[in-house]
Amino acid sequence: MPKIALISGADKNYFPLLIEWIDSVRRFKESEGMDICVIDSGMTSEQLATVKPFCKSIVCPEWPADLPERKLKGNEGLKTNVCRPFIREIFPGYDTYMWMDADTWVQEWSSVQMFLDAADKKKDRFVATNGADRNAPKLFRIKWLWRWPRRVTNFYFNNTAKPFGFAAAQKLCAQAVINAGCFALSAQAPHWDRWKKLIVKAANKGKLFTSDQISLGVMIYIDGYKAEMLPSYAHWSCNLAPLWDPQKKAFVEPSTPHMALGVLHMHGIDEERASKKNKRLYETTDGGQIELNIRNPHIDGGDMLTVRMKRK
Repeated sequence: MPKIALISGADKNYFPLLIEWIDSVRRFKESEGMDICVIDSGMTSEQLATVKPFCKSIVCPEWPADLPERKLKGNEGLKTNVCRPFIREIFPGYDTYMWMDADTWVQEWSSVQMFLDAADKKKDRFVATNGADRNAPKLFRIKWLWRWPRRVTNFYFNNTAKPFGFAAAQKLCAQAVINAGCFALSAQAPHWDRWKKLIVKAANKGKLFTSDQISLGVMIYIDGYKAEMLPSYAHWSCNLAPLWDPQKKAFVEPSTPHMALGVLHMHGIDEERASKKNKRLYETTDGGQIELNIRNPHIDGGDMLTVRMKRK
């Protein structure tokens, strides 16, 4: 059996979500025998004491080399972004690594197993999901001058040119963004060293916050490293509202056959993510509505300190 590390990371602001992520993993007996490892990017001593009993390893890593101090100051929480390609060195000795952001939680274990099985069977693939879902909005926005496109913008195009040049931004512009918030990768995969070099370049010349996603896009779409794209329900971005299935008592994808969502990622819904007191109406599979909060319903880790993490 492969030795598996399930990894996340948090600062003091994201600590409540980290607690709920750990609970969502350990609720499933299938997680027994898998180690939980955590990157400490600024938790308090009390928070570390709380989370320590549930973790095999907690590490506060150094920033990767060659990053300017002016960028790092006050951005300790972004270590969870920049250090992702380094987790094989930070937590050595595993056969398969699966990263899940602290603002994710596991609703259906079958999706986690899908990530792990794909990484184990296809050791030359980066296993993830992307934004090319049938329910997703358009991949890019176009501003028109009469009949001609005047400006095209999307995540890759807006963030790639500065660190990697305009030609790279052009190549990535029409591609679906690979989501670095949940991925699995074999320790034997060829991606690690290349991703480390790319993320240092992206963080140096671009934004720390987007460096993981941009460098990943360059590695897969331009450098040609192989990827295995799983269905969106395996790792669902909650800025696209799911449906609630009253019979399954689970969040499901909006379209038929309404597959139960596996890993729910709460980016883009800042207020709801910040506190379980904040709820919104969700459509239901039987045509009704229900007021819910989308965080892990089985435990309350408390409120986040701020609604939105400071970004530079």
